[in-house]
Amino acid sequence: MKLKPILKWGGALSLLSLLVAAILIVQAIYYRPLSIRVFYEKIFIEKMLQDPELLTSLGLLEQFGIHGHNAKLTDASPEFTEKSARWLERQVQQLHAYDRSSLDGQAALSYDVLDYYLETEKAGLPFRYHNYPVNQMFGVQSQLPTMMTTSQPLSDETDARDYISRLGAFDTKFGQLLRSLKLRETKGILPPRFVAQKVLKEMQDFTAMPPDQHLLYTSFRERLEKTAIDEATRTRLLAQVEKQIRDAVYPAYGQLIAYFKHLNTLPLQNNGVWSLPDGETYYAWLIRSNTTTTLSADKIHALGLSEVARIEKEMDHLLVQQGYAEGSVGERMQQLSRESRFLYPDSDAGREQALRDYQLIIDQIDARLGEVFNIRPRSGVVVKRIPRFKEKTSAGAYYDAPPMDGSRPGTFYVNLYNMSAVRKWGMRTLAYHEAIPGHHFQISIAHELQGLPTFRKILPFTAYVEGWALYAERLAKEIGMEDDPYDDLGRLQAEMFRAVRLVVDTGLHAKRWTREQAITYMKDKTGMPQSDIVAEIERYMVMPGQALAYKIGMLKILELREKARQSLGTRFDIRDFHDVILKNGALPLPLLERQVDEYIARKSV
Repeated sequence: MKLKPILKWGGALSLLSLLVAAILIVQAIYYRPLSIRVFYEKIFIEKMLQDPELLTSLGLLEQFGIHGHNAKLTDASPEFTEKSARWLERQVQQLHAYDRSSLDGQAALSYDVLDYYLETEKAGLPFRYHNYPVNQMFGVQSQLPTMMTTSQPLSDETDARDYISRLGAFDTKFGQLLRSLKLRETKGILPPRFVAQKVLKEMQDFTAMPPDQHLLYTSFRERLEKTAIDEATRTRLLAQVEKQIRDAVYPAYGQLIAYFKHLNTLPLQNNGVWSLPDGETYYAWLIRSNTTTTLSADKIHALGLSEVARIEKEMDHLLVQQGYAEGSVGERMQQLSRESRFLYPDSDAGREQALRDYQLIIDQIDARLGEVFNIRPRSGVVVKRIPRFKEKTSAGAYYDAPPMDGSRPGTFYVNLYNMSAVRKWGMRTLAYHEAIPGHHFQISIAHELQGLPTFRKILPFTAYVEGWALYAERLAKEIGMEDDPYDDLGRLQAEMFRAVRLVVDTGLHAKRWTREQAITYMKDKTGMPQSDIVAEIERYMVMPGQALAYKIGMLKILELREKARQSLGTRFDIRDFHDVILKNGALPLPLLERQVDEYIARKSV
């Protein structure tokens, strides 16, 4: 055969292939894709493209040389909220157009996971303005600079220019946010009084220094010094960062500061969400969304009271054994909290030692995990101090997952603002929860799963994610990592803390408890430091329902483990059980139970 006809037919086939590909791409973008796997990736891509800040945090695209999203900020306008609501409704319709009965195995599970998630989100659409986007915990005003100084890539000049572009977008983003806040005000959705007071001071402090002394400047400068960019270019880039902070960032915060000064003139109350329009229905949805159960507030409240009583009895027994017999459990734990042998010096050296000790705890348990796990994450985890500008109002600790490209490790952030709140007997439990085998372990494994739709690797069903982390605390005890009685008291105090959450969250939002009533109850039962308790109660008031997920999820995992153990007898292997829990990504609790039932059936044959 002659070469020319071959080339002719080859060119025709290539053109046909490109045409078919183009048709499929257009069909996938504008219509329901023919393949449900394509639909899964389409919905994920569309969602991610709407949220450039989340894309940066995930680190999905940088490995392919795509970085344009790192120069943009996520839209915070009411128009975008409405557009997102319509998008969600379309996705539900498109998913239901596929034949669920034709699917099995992981394909069926993927359908059910996405269906559960979308339907739950759709049910929450009437409450899409019921949250507080500017708050003392994870509000836009603090999360945005945190992202800029931690997740934002900065390895070359392109990254640097993306950083500068993002700084320039602060003014637009905060303008959008301000319109969204004013819309909430017209709907009668206003933050508690303490939120308005605390974020106002935080923002005033955040903008009180010269631009070249600001965190957004100093962090950029320090990271820039680690690149190969020449000194002259660095000088120009730093000048541009300083200008953006002065001309875009500070005016952006000025808009919010002026608005929150206005809010502080209003008769705000420190009420739960019951006081919002249709607040009872909103809280019922929050319970469903966060716990992935149909439990009522009353049942959760009663469960919390029962768990508090059980744990209190265990703590009392241990305290008496150590010679602490007088006073309530909370009072005796406060006594332990004040003993110098359990505290670090309130100094830079003390803080550095605490960070080293946390890392040692993580390394020690990491060496023991082969006893109970077949699977391990590839990503490592490091311990860092919570950024100083927000540590005063932050929780005691939190975890930041590694990007999916593996370019940096996971980070366990600890609050070292008040060193009297860092008790040595509580450190092991906190490290197990946030790092290994808790959040870092579970989330990193999910990110690294192969053969599943991308959404299965990142959907954060709170009861599963936080339930696993609380279960991890118990598991560490079971493998001998908390044999010291004081460490075990730390574990029990942490579990008591999560049981108390069931009581105070439902108390605040369903039973109309006051902020002060909730603070007193938590202090009496846990003995935690006052500063921690206040931060926690105020967290529940701006993140209603979220705190319920921990204990509900843990209890379900323990229930399923015991169910498997009883059903399988000598065939039960805890490592296999953990595979079932971890190798499917985060799941709603009903679907998690279905997976365990299928595992039991397979092993029983």
